[in-house]
Amino acid sequence: MDKNLLKKLAAEKAVEEIKDGMIIGLGTGSTAKFAIEKIAKKIREGHLNNIYGIPTSKRTEELAINLGIPVMSLNEIYLKNQNSKPIDITIDGADEVDTDLNLIKGGGGALLREKVIAQNTKKFLVVVDESKLSNRLGKNFSVPIEVIQFAFESEKNYLKSLGAEVKVRKNENDEFYVTDEGNYILDVNFGEIENPAELANKLNERAGIVEHGIFLNDLVDSVYCSFHDGVRIFSRSNSGESTRNEFHADGRR
Repeated sequence: MDKNLLKKLAAEKAVEEIKDGMIIGLGTGSTAKFAIEKIAKKIREGHLNNIYGIPTSKRTEELAINLGIPVMSLNEIYLKNQNSKPIDITIDGADEVDTDLNLIKGGGGALLREKVIAQNTKKFLVVVDESKLSNRLGKNFSVPIEVIQFAFESEKNYLKSLGAEVKVRKNENDEFYVTDEGNYILDVNFGEIENPAELANKLNERAGIVEHGIFLNDLVDSVYCSFHDGVRIFSRSNSGESTRNEFHADGRR
């Protein structure tokens, strides 16, 4: 089955959780785009009402507006709703998902806003196809790390000192890729990451690193993964434990 079709199946399945009156976090990337298109279609057809979207990037905001989804900023939502997590559901993709539901995100360059939206969301739904499954993070994808321009070379050297291979992200014109917040991105290959939480804490403590693409499983409620024979949902239990040990590294169930 075509990979885009697999992405679409997972995204549209997750959209079924959206109800009237919800505030929805709108992810960035090719899989999230299918979810946004489905949400817009349901709004046009009258199947979803009183919906507002909170985009995770400028290009997602532009897409949502063009498709007719009402959008608000996170700041606007907090002025109306002082709850600690005012966003009902966020649907977003991932570059890699491990057996504990930890994620690598940021291939689309929106990792900072994506993590901000995720931590302000009651229910964070991740949509992927089976090619994104991995026994350990870092096996198939580097970790995007957003750094301030002022400390760019400093952070490169620091990450190399951790034994990682560091690549500067460039745009299509071979210029430095600049995020929506005006920062640079380093794509960092740590190899297979044995302890994502430990690495995340180390990166969190480093001045100059704005954000990194390791999303620990305490942010994730469910992963909607499309296989060639259908969509399967992997969720954390109420205790925070995941049921993801049921898949193999190659995506077989």
